[in-house]
Amino acid sequence: MPELPEVEVVRRGLDRWAAGRTVASVSVLHPRAVRRHVAGAEDFTARLTGQKLGTPHRRGKYLWLPVTQEAALLAHLGMSGQFLIRPTSAPYETHLRVRFTFADGDGTDLRFVDQRTFGGLSLQDTVPGDPESLPQPLTHIARDPLDPAFDEDAFHAALRRKRTTIKRALLDQSLISGVGNIYADEALWRTKLHYERPTAGLTRPLTAELILHIREVMGDALAAGGTSFDSMYVNVNGESGYFDRSLDAYGREDRPCRRCGTPIRRRAWMNRSSYFCPRCQPAPRASS
Repeated sequence: MPELPEVEVVRRGLDRWAAGRTVASVSVLHPRAVRRHVAGAEDFTARLTGQKLGTPHRRGKYLWLPVTQEAALLAHLGMSGQFLIRPTSAPYETHLRVRFTFADGDGTDLRFVDQRTFGGLSLQDTVPGDPESLPQPLTHIARDPLDPAFDEDAFHAALRRKRTTIKRALLDQSLISGVGNIYADEALWRTKLHYERPTAGLTRPLTAELILHIREVMGDALAAGGTSFDSMYVNVNGESGYFDRSLDAYGREDRPCRRCGTPIRRRAWMNRSSYFCPRCQPAPRASS
């Protein structure tokens, strides 16, 4: 699943190549791609045609582009969703789901490609006259650690109240958004925290250190264009990121820890995997 850095790379590409352009036509080639638009594909097409796409925004792993004073085009990439800027004359991709053409006639269009069809597009209500407002389905999503308005003290207090384990908390999008399995493991490795560390015992300085490392690892990933383990994670030009070459924990089972040399371990966790160094990130002691 793409995480914050991968989605931010796409947002920046949309800001450069799609924002400010007027939609000339919309073709929905697979109804599942707009299943979250409850009024259906025809309404989706009709409401977007002739509208100007606004500046793209992101909250966690979601993207949206204002299209009117009271609605936005909301996108979630799911596991394999891609926004691609392509020449209008280019052959359709095998898994093309939605195609947008533009009125400026520059010879390119915007394509939403999604092999597994877990992602999707929809038009959602926003606060009338406020293009910065969140689309209604995102009101429960917390701010992400790269957001200037992210409140570290409130996050620490929420961790202490939650009484869960740290990796579960990091993946809880109502507490902190944009962090997924890869960057949780990376930040925990940098902070020397085991993924099963109880949140109730975290000190304020330790929470601050964790947030610092989350920001660092996401910043490093953004600079590398995100993490691409296969061809499905690309920017709007179809280019893969290369941060996977710099990962310290995730995907490095049995390879030496870059800090102490102990082999990295992998454990099954919540239908996923957790990667950690057993020496740098010792498991919490069982309570007596």
